[in-house]
Amino acid sequence: MFPTIMIVDDERSIVRSLSGLLSDEGYEVITAGNGYEALKKIETESPDLVLLDIWMPGLDGIETLKEIKKNNPLIQVIIITGHGNIETAIKAIKLGAFDLIEKPLSIDKVIVSIHRALNFQKLEEENRYLRKKMMEKHAITGNSPAVTIIRKQIWVAAPTDAWILITGENGTGKELIARTIHQLSTRAEDPMIAVNCAAIPNDLFESELFGHEKGAFTGATAKKRGKMELAGKGTLFLDEIADMSVTNQGKLLRVLQEKQFQRVGGTRTMTLDARIIAATNRGIEQEIIRGTFREDLYFRLNVIPVEVPPLRNRRQDIPMLVEQFLAESARQNPGRKIFLSAPAMDAICAYSWPGNVRELKNLLERLTIMAEKDQIDLADIPMPYNPDLVRQASCHRLDALFEMERMKDAQKAFESEFIRRKLALFDQDVERTAESIAVSQTYLTQLINSEG
Repeated sequence: MFPTIMIVDDERSIVRSLSGLLSDEGYEVITAGNGYEALKKIETESPDLVLLDIWMPGLDGIETLKEIKKNNPLIQVIIITGHGNIETAIKAIKLGAFDLIEKPLSIDKVIVSIHRALNFQKLEEENRYLRKKMMEKHAITGNSPAVTIIRKQIWVAAPTDAWILITGENGTGKELIARTIHQLSTRAEDPMIAVNCAAIPNDLFESELFGHEKGAFTGATAKKRGKMELAGKGTLFLDEIADMSVTNQGKLLRVLQEKQFQRVGGTRTMTLDARIIAATNRGIEQEIIRGTFREDLYFRLNVIPVEVPPLRNRRQDIPMLVEQFLAESARQNPGRKIFLSAPAMDAICAYSWPGNVRELKNLLERLTIMAEKDQIDLADIPMPYNPDLVRQASCHRLDALFEMERMKDAQKAFESEFIRRKLALFDQDVERTAESIAVSQTYLTQLINSEG
């Protein structure tokens, strides 16, 4: 189908000449003699582009342009006028006009401008499609109450410029949520720059975030733009914010308060325009009590808190996640459709998933690679996800316990198995487990770490 162009002008001679020219070029042409007629026809004809005269009786071009962009923002509009001036051009472009052409019209200029406007429209459509696919990829899977709450928080928070602090265990999808918020925000056209705060050496913190000038320090052989500068008017995602040293927290806080920074070794002051989204897998309140996280930085970042629940607290979402990950695997391996048997799915749903969604995805990827048949049965599920194998291993460990010669070794082995089973009982929750077996949380953590 050829693009449809509407010509809106009260001069019939111009309408006739433009209609003939554009028809010869292969376009579908519709016409209107004034703004009111144009707006009515747009509702029924849905043109791809409008050539709009600025001076017309009744509703002039500027007012018509406002109405077009208000109700049909995707239609491209090119203004044509015999009384063009800079002020009119600026006003029209601000209102969303793609271009402005002065009379007497240059045929070549009209054709070039139309081609450019339609190509721009095509790029916008492609960008919308890609953004839609990106949002689908980053969508939070599940219908549990916990996921419903998070979705509501995202929809409310995303269109605002408020800073957000996302908390949750490793593997729960904190970066996925940050990207979803960015894609739904008014900043989606600008980049989202992610910074892993845990991976930045203390002495390179300022260089990574603020950038540096050539020669600012040993090894600075060229100018470097920092993450804040690269983010521009987009989103700066500070992942694992609690792993940042207290000293660097102070440097970050100063910039966040003043919304200004300088490259290391530079004198030019730049403005922080990006929206800040931070995330951590640590309990910030506990880190504040320990003195490892600044309370003033916490309050600066925590305008809108988003807490991501662990997978064990939303088990009803696991079948949907399994279906999604297996579908992704099927796309990568055309011709195969892997699925889980009922006992295998029951085992997957019963497991506590200390590594959360990331661990589940990794297991399913491993199973689809290793599977020799389309159906994955319980026997195909490895330790520690398979309850049958766990029970067998426990029996072997119990038998081995009574075969030990030294009481000390038997006590250590019993303690290890006792802790393992209690942690499984409380879904790997160290605090609840410690309370249940009447030991301190610190002591239990030390025992777990000593087991490796």
